[in-house]
Amino acid sequence: MAPIIGVTPCRSLPDYLESVRRAGGDPRVVDPAQEKAAEVVGSIDGLLLTGGTDVDPTLYGDAPRAMLLEVNRERDDFEIAMVHAARTAKRPVFGICRGLQIVNVALGGTLIQDIPSEMPGSLEHSVPTPQNSIAHEIWVTKGSLLYSLMQEKLAEGDACNVNSRHHQSIKRVAAGFEVTATAPDGVIEAIECGRGSFCLGVQWHPENFWRTGEFRPLFEGFVEACQKR
Repeated sequence: MAPIIGVTPCRSLPDYLESVRRAGGDPRVVDPAQEKAAEVVGSIDGLLLTGGTDVDPTLYGDAPRAMLLEVNRERDDFEIAMVHAARTAKRPVFGICRGLQIVNVALGGTLIQDIPSEMPGSLEHSVPTPQNSIAHEIWVTKGSLLYSLMQEKLAEGDACNVNSRHHQSIKRVAAGFEVTATAPDGVIEAIECGRGSFCLGVQWHPENFWRTGEFRPLFEGFVEACQKR
């Protein structure tokens, strides 16, 4: 049987669901208004945290700044609870864009609230349309989980091009995690935890490439980890 993948709801949900299906998983959209985090995690084989609104800065001890966009505290609290439940239950976790950020915050890390105003001279990290347009390249750490999954797709041994739709990013990395990809301007593009079960976060949107398959290995690796669980 295909592993059941819990997927958090967002505005561009179909691409996430299709990416999971094409990797061999059975996606199930979770409902933060109707379900409890621990019960959700108990009924799934892996957790996929999707993109969306900004993370409430009070959750990582910061005051809201002028460039902060929409936040959804109910979603933040629910997803943070799911991250803790998933890590306790050793369920594989894959965070995408906001999903990477919520994993980092849930486990003690912090965020840059607005890249353009806090990192003068940074690259353009918010290229909204088309969703699969290339924004910049990333450099992947050799020997990492991300590298092992993407090795055949990397150019010059450690680089690949990605799309990008975010203005926040990781500032302080949560304890136990390592940075495994960065953009040329130093913005963190991936983190992972090598201890215990699969736990990977990426800052770009690999789900938008489900038709062409550039990042299918990420979903295949995640689904395989969920199957083995």
